[in-house]
Amino acid sequence: MKRVIVLLLVVFAFSTTFAQSASKKLSEYNLENKVAIQGFDPVSYFKQNKAMKGRKEISITYDGVMYQFSSTANKEIFLKNPASFEPQYGGWCAYAMGSAGEKVEINPETFKVIDGKLYLFYNAYFNNTLKSWNKDETSLKVKADANWKKIKK
Repeated sequence: MKRVIVLLLVVFAFSTTFAQSASKKLSEYNLENKVAIQGFDPVSYFKQNKAMKGRKEISITYDGVMYQFSSTANKEIFLKNPASFEPQYGGWCAYAMGSAGEKVEINPETFKVIDGKLYLFYNAYFNNTLKSWNKDETSLKVKADANWKKIKK
């Protein structure tokens, strides 16, 4: 009987943690209708070295967030280690997170992969923030990491 109770407590704790984690992502991350990266394939940035639009019919929900993929092969790669393909700073502009600690929209086609992590940037109205990021990447990354930790509390 004690084992059953312990098992039930573990299952409850896991499901509660997952639900809290998923709801936090939905409120903190840059999502449109619960879809990450404006529907772009997160794996394509790493495997094809380009931003590729995902398809609704090739999608999964991970931790409350929907990811769309350009191919079933990319979806299968994602499923092996989903956390490694998630964009940094919840998918918000890395430059804005580093320079001002702000959540700013991105252009999913403006990106950089650094040390196996995906960084996305705002790029509109003659303002490509990736160029600004590249001028002071080390300092901006340290600031962005610290600012994101404050936001994710």
